[in-house]
Amino acid sequence: MENKIRGLHHVTAIASDPQRNLDFYVGLLGLRFVKRTVNFDDPGSYHFYFGDNRGTPGTILTFFPWPGARRGIRGTGQIEATAFAISSDSVSYWLERFKQQHVTAERISRFGEEAIRFVDPDGLLIELIASSSAAGVELWPDSPVPLEHALHGFHNVSAALEGYERTARLLTDSFGYRLIAESGNRFRFASPDDSAPGRIVDLLCLPDTGTGQVAAGSVHHIAFRAKDEAEQLEWRQHLVDLGYNVTPVIDRTYFHSIYFREPGGILFEIATEPPGFTLDEKLEELGAHLRLPPWMESARSQIEKVLPPIQMSVEAN
Repeated sequence: MENKIRGLHHVTAIASDPQRNLDFYVGLLGLRFVKRTVNFDDPGSYHFYFGDNRGTPGTILTFFPWPGARRGIRGTGQIEATAFAISSDSVSYWLERFKQQHVTAERISRFGEEAIRFVDPDGLLIELIASSSAAGVELWPDSPVPLEHALHGFHNVSAALEGYERTARLLTDSFGYRLIAESGNRFRFASPDDSAPGRIVDLLCLPDTGTGQVAAGSVHHIAFRAKDEAEQLEWRQHLVDLGYNVTPVIDRTYFHSIYFREPGGILFEIATEPPGFTLDEKLEELGAHLRLPPWMESARSQIEKVLPPIQMSVEAN
């Protein structure tokens, strides 16, 4: 492939209670609720998108909230942690914010950067990494978190694998990533685009850890970005030529997607950057109303009856 992957497009995880999920990621972490829609494969349940002010690729954390879903089990073949970038002088702010909100948080250091680890209400492991080179994203001006301490899109994801070599080869030989650091069983790879949010992937080699089970509190899949549909089709052909089973292109309204499992068993997606979340809502109205794809509009009344009610109650701090 002549073109290389710039970084992550989004990360999709599973939650249980929709309101609790919304309160945590908007009310506590200060992300913008950029799209309120449904799971296109299960329209009786929500699909929430959180991100920066416009849902820029590389900032988007999405959830399938399934009320009553059982907890997942951490292990190999899944994403262990999802990390956001914060400014290098925001660690104390976040530690105090978590303390006030009774969220247990651990201060750590990795590759010379300070970080905070904590879990969301469903047990999803999240990290905030203090980075001097946080990517330029469009911060949400109405966030309850002061802009100087806001999350600046993804820093990295950490993939837990029984063995990492074949996944590493996919990243380096196909995606164009390079190994930039290693420490013990953690191998850090980065895309060639120094300015892109979510350009880092850490591979954790965990041969003595059991296979994980994806459910509430687990990442369902991670998506990398392609600049347009033509590039996505090139990626699809390239991956098929390498022997991967790749889905046809699927229309997700706000982007088009292809999916395949990387050698360690994690579900990877390549998603197009356009058309984006302002396709069916004005920028200032993102997330305010339930949006359905055109082929589901005729069933709107039935879908709305099934979905649990949610409320936005965010106050600036």
